[in-house]
Amino acid sequence: MDKEKMKLYWKKNLRFLTILLIIWFVVSYVAGILLAGPLNGIKIGGFPLGFWFAQQGSIYVFVALIFVYVSWMNKLDKEFDVDEKE
Repeated sequence: MDKEKMKLYWKKNLRFLTILLIIWFVVSYVAGILLAGPLNGIKIGGFPLGFWFAQQGSIYVFVALIFVYVSWMNKLDKEFDVDEKE
């Protein structure tokens, strides 16, 4: 792969990582800590929403983000022809 394609590949890769890390930060820190008080007024399954985000929601979102990252990277690898051939 030439240098320009490598730069574009890593630029897109870092953009994906930035997007996913921002989502993770918002869910785990903002919803789980900063907004826990106001969110506790909403109940999910009998538990306050702020508590749910702090205890379980951020974990579920993190696992979902892993699958999204794998999907995006597989597409990116195919786009730049650096995927693993089967």
